[in-house]
This record gives sequence, structure tokens and C-alpha cells, in this order.
Amino acid sequence: MAAPRRSGSSAKPSVIPQLEWRDPRPAPIVLVAGPEEVCAERAIASVRAQLKNEDPSLEVTDVRADDYAAGTLLAVTSPSLFGEPRLVRVAGIEKCNDAFLTEALAYIESPQDGATVLLRHTGASVRGKKLLDAIRSGVGGGVEVPCPAIKKDAERVTFAAGEFRHARRKIDRQALEALTRAFTGDLAELAAACQQLIQDTNGTIDLATVERYYGGRVEMTGFAVADMAIAGDHGGALLALRHALDSGADPVPLVAAFAMKLRTMARVAGMRGPARQVARDLGMADWQVERAQRDLVGWTGSTLGMAIQATARADAEVKGASRDPVFAVERMVTVVATRAPFGS
Repeated sequence: MAAPRRSGSSAKPSVIPQLEWRDPRPAPIVLVAGPEEVCAERAIASVRAQLKNEDPSLEVTDVRADDYAAGTLLAVTSPSLFGEPRLVRVAGIEKCNDAFLTEALAYIESPQDGATVLLRHTGASVRGKKLLDAIRSGVGGGVEVPCPAIKKDAERVTFAAGEFRHARRKIDRQALEALTRAFTGDLAELAAACQQLIQDTNGTIDLATVERYYGGRVEMTGFAVADMAIAGDHGGALLALRHALDSGADPVPLVAAFAMKLRTMARVAGMRGPARQVARDLGMADWQVERAQRDLVGWTGSTLGMAIQATARADAEVKGASRDPVFAVERMVTVVATRAPFGS
């Protein structure tokens, strides 16, 4: 069991089991709490699948806590004539009405035999806090499945790595890095991409496999151009840029890829110590720090500052400050790749 957590100075410590969202288990009360919907959906689906495997006659009922009618919880958890197991999924706990809160607090004092009540709270408000505190204190014999937000690059890498580890599949570091870069937006898209690679491929997943499936995504194309420019390959970077633009890439995310790479390099440049310690201090993944340290070879503080300024200028120009966004991106690539002011 994980150590008790505190969400604030007045929060009560949780004494119930804290389960990883990839490996939940049924209990009389299952609290799925936190804002990350991808993880919450996985946990909820897993609990249902486990109960269904135990007894195919499982009755599943969905209830809304914010549109709750008095008496519903007792009705749907009470055993039927044939005594089938029941799963009651309750959504919207963070918006629950008074009727639900009152009846839920009473229910967890004496849960029905054969019933699993799964409560989903997104953490979007403190509504329902009294119920959450009661469950976390051990009333009802519940378990909690935390689903914290996944926003930072390091968290996304950890998420993707966990997808392959959970499926007992291997993916090499370059492939993992490329895949994470290719899906920098919606976590659900990254999760779907991981599952597609797991289901459609065999053996260790390498960079060539990721590029074959997702090489056309703009985010990956932008980073490919940035990698060449940062490495000093001026000609290769311009050719890659032209190919990306001819393939329909938008200049805005191309510039964003440069900005992200240079920003990471700037953060790492002033740090000393082993990559693991630097990564911990900066809230980054080890491989991100190691990559930035490799990228910084041949760079100085002045050339890095000049490249960042050129990227900031290009960012403004591709967003409307210039009539020729393509020229703006080309100029940025030249400054970054040559480490010299444009035109010198």
C-alpha cells in the first residue's frame, strides 16, 4: 500500500489501499479520483472486466450523482431474485446533489453484499469532500485509484513507457522519445498510438517502426528538422524543412519544435551533476537531460541565446507578424544551424 497522501493542510490522511490505475481491483467501494480521464477510463473498464470474468451475469448500472433521484442507490445495489453481482458506476461525484451525498454517506456505512459501487470524482471541485474523506478513512472497506493529471514531458514519457511495460513489450529509447514527441497534445491519442504499436507489431519496437506508423505527424517532422539544425547540419535541415513544408506541415508547430528543444537545452545548460540528478531537479526524464547534454556540444551561451532570439522572432512572424512565414522559418533554421546572425 502506498503511504497516506495529503492534498492540503486540512486533508485527512488516506488509510485505504492506493491502487495503480493500470492494476485496480474490485472492492465494495472503489474511488477513482483525479482529473486524468484516460487513466480513469482504463481503471473503470478494468474493474468491470474483472467482475464480468468472475460472473458473466454481472448487472451494470450507471448513475449520475449530479442528477440523482432519492432512493436510486439502494435500489440498484439491492440483490435481485437470482442474486447476480452488481456493479454501480457513479459519475459526477464532484457535482453531486444533496440527495446523493446523504444516501452515499449512509450506504458506505453498510455496503450491500455482492455489490461494487464505483465512484468517479475528477477533483474539479471540493463538492463531495465529506464523502471522499469518509471513504479514505476506511468506512465501507474501499480502495482508491488515483488518476493525477499527466502534463509534463517526463510524465508523458513515463506514461508511454508504462503502456509497453504493462503489455510486456520492449521499446527502445529512441523509439519512445520519437513516439512521445509525435503526440504532444491529447494523452488519449498517445495512449491509442501505444496500443496500436503493441497490437500490430512483434518484437522490440524500434525507431524505424515508430516512423513507419507515425512519421507523417507534424510534431515529429518539426523535431527532425530541429535535430538537424541543432547538430549544425545546415543543408540537411533546409532540405528536411522543405520536405516538411511540401508535405503540408504548418510553420507554427515547426517553430514550436525548435522552441521546445532550445528551451530544454537552456534549462540543462546551467545545471551541473549527473543526468539523473539534473532530471530530478528539473522535473524531466533522464533521457531528456541526456539528449539536451548531447545537443549542447559545440554551443555557447551566446550562440544559444542568439538561436532562442531567432526562434522567438520566427514564432511571432509565423503567427501573423510577417507576410512570408516560410522565409521566417528558413531564416530561423539558418541561424540555429550556422550559429551565426542571418546574413553574416
